[in-house]
Amino acid sequence: MTKDKVIATVNEMPTNFDLDMLVERLILIDKVEKGLEQADNDVLTSHDEVKQLVKTWSK
Repeated sequence: MTKDKVIATVNEMPTNFDLDMLVERLILIDKVEKGLEQADNDVLTSHDEVKQLVKTWSK
């Protein structure tokens, strides 16, 4: 994430906001950017792999 992206995000926030709201928004943006980068680099998880992974969560 760049400083410009952080500044743009702060500028998009309402005049009064909770710090938690800003942090959550920045985390979301960071995760989306990382996911898009992984997709661009073909670092993907197939639907079947996800289904198998989810099955392990309930144990």
